[in-house]
Amino acid sequence: MSGFYIHSPTSSEHSPTHVSSDSDDDNLDTLPYPVPLPRSAFLSPSFTPSTYLSTLHNRHQTLEDLRSELRSRSQLLSRELLDLVNSNYQDFLGLGRSLKGGDEKVEEVRVGLLGLRKEVEVNKGTVAEREEEVKKLLGEKERVRRKIVLGRRLVEYDARLKALEELLVIETAGKPALANGDLDADSEDSEESEEDDDDEEDDGIVGVSIPKLRRHVLQYRIIQELEKGLDEHPFIAAQAPRMMKVRNTLLLDLSTALQQAKGAGKMGQDRVMKIMKVYADMEEPTEAVKVLKSLKA
Repeated sequence: MSGFYIHSPTSSEHSPTHVSSDSDDDNLDTLPYPVPLPRSAFLSPSFTPSTYLSTLHNRHQTLEDLRSELRSRSQLLSRELLDLVNSNYQDFLGLGRSLKGGDEKVEEVRVGLLGLRKEVEVNKGTVAEREEEVKKLLGEKERVRRKIVLGRRLVEYDARLKALEELLVIETAGKPALANGDLDADSEDSEESEEDDDDEEDDGIVGVSIPKLRRHVLQYRIIQELEKGLDEHPFIAAQAPRMMKVRNTLLLDLSTALQQAKGAGKMGQDRVMKIMKVYADMEEPTEAVKVLKSLKA
């Protein structure tokens, strides 16, 4: 053999160095021994025997010698492991004693968790019941609130209608109508009377007070607006005759005032325009046209 590969002490493990030999093949005893397998090669996380053996193809060593070296390495590791166990024997015993009875503790924890789970399920059901009760109570509260609002609107409607009936001297609930003089004394305060008197003095015509008609029509329109949100209520339907009386009375007063203004000639022209405006506020312009036509006839 003319040459062989060995591991040089100054080179890396797998870097072969070619050495020429002038001696013959019978001088094999003079060949150097291969270096021992490094321990670090077996500590790699990705270590596999086949991959590692494939890196030894340039190693000047027979297969039997390699096997022998690996057996020696295995025996060495076994002795090291035994020495490690012996040196930490007391610690191993303590670890065993600390683990003794662990099953009972695990069972205690498991039972405790089962009890906690059962308690959570019970509390969950209780919370769900309370949530349902709260929803029902909130719904009942909302219904009561709507009924209160409805009751207040009905009370306001009845109070305004009653007050307007008194102002228009309409007989209600079996009570006789008051005389005009009594109405002025009881239902109109002194300030309103003074305003009416001033208005009549300006016109120079004595008759139905136009400011008073305006106030009556305004109250009538407010009652009508309240009706729009309550028209389906039985109480509102029952008050239809009263509202009809109020409407007819207002139209009668406006007709009387219009006749008085027309009878005054030129002096009453401005008053006629004011009365027509009141008719428009009441949304009864057709009634005004009928009255004017009857006067012309």
